[in-house]
Amino acid sequence: MPDDGPRRDDGARADDRPSGDGGARGHMKGPWEGAGGRLVGLGVSQGRAAGPMIRLGEPPKLPAPGPVTDPGAEAATVGKALEAVAAELNRRALAAGGEAAEILEALAMIAEDPILLEEAERHTAGGHAAPHALDAAFTKHREALAALGGYLAERAADLDDLKHRAVASALGLPMPGLPSPGHPYVLVATDLSPADTAGLGPDVLALVTERGGPTSHTAILARSRGLPAVVACAGVMDLDDGTMIGVDGGTGEVAIGLSEQETSEVVQGETARRARLQASRGPGGTADGHAVKLLLNIGSAADLPQGEDGADAEGVGLFRTEFLFLDRKQPPSFEEQVSAYAEVFARAEHVVVRTLDAGTDKPLPFLGLPGEQNPALGVRGLRVDRLLPGVLDTQLDAIATAARQAGAEPWVMAPMVTTAGEAGDFARRARAKGIARVGVMVEVPAAALRAGRLLREVDFLSIGTNDLAQYTFAADRQHSVLADLLDPRQPALLELIARCAEAGVRAGKPVGVCGEAAGDPLLAPLLVGLGVTSLSMAGVCVPAVREALAEVTLDECRERARAALE
Repeated sequence: MPDDGPRRDDGARADDRPSGDGGARGHMKGPWEGAGGRLVGLGVSQGRAAGPMIRLGEPPKLPAPGPVTDPGAEAATVGKALEAVAAELNRRALAAGGEAAEILEALAMIAEDPILLEEAERHTAGGHAAPHALDAAFTKHREALAALGGYLAERAADLDDLKHRAVASALGLPMPGLPSPGHPYVLVATDLSPADTAGLGPDVLALVTERGGPTSHTAILARSRGLPAVVACAGVMDLDDGTMIGVDGGTGEVAIGLSEQETSEVVQGETARRARLQASRGPGGTADGHAVKLLLNIGSAADLPQGEDGADAEGVGLFRTEFLFLDRKQPPSFEEQVSAYAEVFARAEHVVVRTLDAGTDKPLPFLGLPGEQNPALGVRGLRVDRLLPGVLDTQLDAIATAARQAGAEPWVMAPMVTTAGEAGDFARRARAKGIARVGVMVEVPAAALRAGRLLREVDFLSIGTNDLAQYTFAADRQHSVLADLLDPRQPALLELIARCAEAGVRAGKPVGVCGEAAGDPLLAPLLVGLGVTSLSMAGVCVPAVREALAEVTLDECRERARAALE
């Protein structure tokens, strides 16, 4: 492996890029060749930007411990602080809408958790002032979640932001937030909380963080907004506020010390690029006419494009139904599920539905699943059916009923399928409900290695590159130090994708990709060259992927794939 990850480079080597053993991705060329140095991280959201950098403000500092004369008053302050945090997050959720709103509402529910309040009140009864009681309560919860790993470890990082907000409120200080310098700027931070990322205003030109990975909240929300972003960029917090920097969200490079002319050229180039993409329309395909379906990832009907923008995609490649179930103590009723599914079916011509993807790594309170030492390797996705088969049966009935009401023929797939036996059992149950097109997600190496056998049981495969990378490289999706291992250009991951695509060709059945890799215009031609038939992504990514494919022939795509595998 030629490079172990992001590092500082002041120009000695200007043409290498940390991308595992998959080879260089190409460096930032053009107006910033003469810049005073560069940093290299992981590009997670396409586009370029240039401007003065400003670091995210530091969290509030706890005062020195002192005597507490009225524990009851401190407990009341704790309660008001948590209420204030929840109210602020819910207010932001109403303003944000879409996926950002769902994330913010989930964070607000954590702040409203009575167990958290009880823990903090226990500390005030023991003689702690409100800020220290909140700090202790959040710290305990954070340690418990971090020990579980996987998605719960990601929630643990979110608790840090909630703690800082609650402590600031208890101290009578403004809650930590984004800078407001009165002019456009590049936001730089050690890491960004979901609340901060969801609240970004139009004055933020780009994001650069020292931590984070390709599937972090920062990366996902940046892509959904079309905001250039680089994560896992070591050394960026050492730069001084006001430094003029250039950010390339495709290559992951950050150029330091741009001149006024260089900055202007970057802005003009990016403006022209966005204008071209805005005019992009039509189905996906290569320059020589090889069709590639470009589809959307959505969580509900609210995520579907409106008006003319609806022409930007050819359907829905991933309908994540778990958003209907999130943070509920009782499951949605059969009627509620039917209504939610039917609304999507009525508005999109082609819809691929993923059944409930949940478990102890993405906890849903109503499931009541027992805790696990390693949730990422435990009961999740289709495996929940082993303990609670009624949940899947109800969902399949609701999907079938909604399809009849809307006059639609959705494709339905199960997550976290590992064996051909699981695929066959799911297919039989779904078809018995009246669902004609049945598929499975490929998210673990075992499924990819047996793709041909799985396709004897089902009608299509959809590759989830995020989890497939995590399980292939034994690297936590949220671990910034291991971000280079999660680069989708890693040859081992590409070989698994190729194996699935080749099985699809032999069986005459479609194989798509719906992980974050599908929305990368630099990677899309490579995936098509491997044999993938469709790409599903956030709506904002569709134009860039369409244009990237239209610039190359199928043979050129195949040549890129061969080179990457070698």
